[in-house]
Amino acid sequence: MSENPTFDRLIAFLDENRARYRLISHAPEGRTEFVSALRGHPVRQAAKCIIVMVKIGKKITKFVLAVVPGDARVDLRAIQSLKSGTYAGFAPPDRAEELAASVVGTVLPFAFDPNLELIVDPRIKEFDELFFNAARLDLSVALNAEDYVRLATPRFEPIVVY
Repeated sequence: MSENPTFDRLIAFLDENRARYRLISHAPEGRTEFVSALRGHPVRQAAKCIIVMVKIGKKITKFVLAVVPGDARVDLRAIQSLKSGTYAGFAPPDRAEELAASVVGTVLPFAFDPNLELIVDPRIKEFDELFFNAARLDLSVALNAEDYVRLATPRFEPIVVY
């Protein structure tokens, strides 16, 4: 076991479910365009993971884990519409880190917290392999895309702008 319980949970989850993946060590980096270069793949093949806060009226707040290709931006209006929200914006960093159980820049494309709804852009399915930081800035996962879809069971919706 490492000192990173989120990393340990991810690896145990992938192993238990016989996922096809490999680990890639690299210099510490959390920005998609830079870490993609370190990992040696096109930016669009990265699974960029953003936690979005959606307000539904004045009293209800929901959180969405949005996963989009690395060369795209999350379409906040699309997520707001999908959730029938009155407002959508990036979750405050402290709340995002609490929900993801990892620091910003290392958020996993899996919604392990029941308070997160996973919404993934369908373009993610265009790749054979997805890349993302493994809840650490210095280690990434290259995961078979079919295994990702099988294990994450995401809601697929068009949620990107370029």
